[in-house]
Amino acid sequence: MDPIKDARAVVEELHPGARAAFLCGSVMTDRRTANSDLDIVVVLDGEPAPYRLSVRERGWPVELLVHTEETWNAFVDREVPLRSSPLMSMCAGGTLLFDTDGVGARLKARAEALVAAGPAPMPEAEVEDRRYALTDLLDDLTSCTDPGELLFISTEIARRTAELALVVHNSWNGAAKWLARRLDEVAPGLAVRLHGAVRQALDGRTEPLVAVVDEVLDQAGGRLWAGYRRSGKP
Repeated sequence: MDPIKDARAVVEELHPGARAAFLCGSVMTDRRTANSDLDIVVVLDGEPAPYRLSVRERGWPVELLVHTEETWNAFVDREVPLRSSPLMSMCAGGTLLFDTDGVGARLKARAEALVAAGPAPMPEAEVEDRRYALTDLLDDLTSCTDPGELLFISTEIARRTAELALVVHNSWNGAAKWLARRLDEVAPGLAVRLHGAVRQALDGRTEPLVAVVDEVLDQAGGRLWAGYRRSGKP
């Protein structure tokens, strides 16, 4: 199957008047698997955008993200302050399937510029919140004897440690597999080390996980618990 040919055909069938379309995601990379889908961002002139649709077409699972230029910019503007914009990342790294009037090139250029600039530095209070949460989790980890609790404490620690490492490197955040991929870009080997440390923690050896977490915490200012205070006012 040809992902570019099939993606174009899907867009032509569902939205023959589309202004532009991007083929995004792993299907165009060496990370492609048997379960890779066609992630397609479509730009229309108006309704029925914006909407999202999951379908099966031409033997592929297809995820369609359909926008106008205005809603694309509105979604990205909303996501960027959260330090993670899937729509931005998809179009920055995606293949422009066609572009009838320049809107595709315009959106791709903006996405690439945002990706290159990186997120705004995280406010110190938010960094402290993350340090405190991890410190508290480490205390839970070292005293935990319940296998079920240990599972969720360890995996939560791994996720939060990865996210803090991305903050330290002022990198965009990601979820699930994209968290691992973002981490590999700025801290090669850390995801693998976290994986090994979590496995050991689940077997009752928590010291390696504590050591990896402390390395990342030290880069952010170290553990934080005593003296941590936040107002209860909304």
